[in-house]
Amino acid sequence: MSLSREQKLGGIFAASAYSLWGLAPLYFKQIDFIPATEILLHRIVWSFVLLLLLILALKQSAKLMAVVRQPKMLAWLLLCALLLGGNWGLFIWAVNSNHMLDASLGYYINPLLNVLLGMLFLNERLRKLQWAAVALALSGVLIQLITFGSLPWIALTLAGSFAIYGLMRKKLAVDAISGLFLESLLLLPLALWFWSQHADSSAANLLHNSWQLNVYLVAAGLVTTVPLLCFIAGARRLQLSTMGFFQYIGPSCMFVFGVWLYHEPFASERLLTFALIWLALFFYTLDAWQFNRFSRRQALARSG
Repeated sequence: MSLSREQKLGGIFAASAYSLWGLAPLYFKQIDFIPATEILLHRIVWSFVLLLLLILALKQSAKLMAVVRQPKMLAWLLLCALLLGGNWGLFIWAVNSNHMLDASLGYYINPLLNVLLGMLFLNERLRKLQWAAVALALSGVLIQLITFGSLPWIALTLAGSFAIYGLMRKKLAVDAISGLFLESLLLLPLALWFWSQHADSSAANLLHNSWQLNVYLVAAGLVTTVPLLCFIAGARRLQLSTMGFFQYIGPSCMFVFGVWLYHEPFASERLLTFALIWLALFFYTLDAWQFNRFSRRQALARSG
């Protein structure tokens, strides 16, 4: 397959992944009468089932057992799992409690926080435009805090937990599918315990539900794994810097849904914070584009 065809396929997979993540709130809104904790446990349980089938279909059990034999790796994956589970739970609660704009802001902030963590923990040096982007994002948060007395804690928690999760997974030598399967496996006992002891909503017992509602609940596994598989397929075909250009699809979808579909209040302090974050992302994207061009020119010069 030609390089250009591979890149086109990579672009399709990347756009699909981020679009599906952006559309996920529409799914959660369909079952917003169920507590977020119960939706979370369904997401864990059915993701585990789907990923188990995927592991068996791809014949990755040997690769999986190699990781299982490393207690230290499992301990780190347990910490990753708790971070990811907390992120999932807060996202579901935010969407179903009319805080979709806060969730959107969090995933706009996420790439900027990734850059900052890379500098602090991976010894990556920030370029001038990256510094400008981080400073603008920080200004947006501080202006909301100082002028209006409210900290966007939902956005910061979502961005922070996912950025730290990404940093930890980057340091662990485990592939995406095996890692996510083990994370869901480690969370499974907690999810099953909660389901048996504390789940008391009208939908807790699947035998009492309509088949349509049970389809919605089981679909939580698809909502989790399908975008991930698209992301992996895209990442294999594209440079990470190119993948980064697609990452604004998700929070942009959430923003549109929050303002125009679900009519969440969009007060002046939110507008100012969002404006500074969007400006920061413009500088971040411009820097990524310039760096990508520079890297390509260097590669061509070396090959020539």
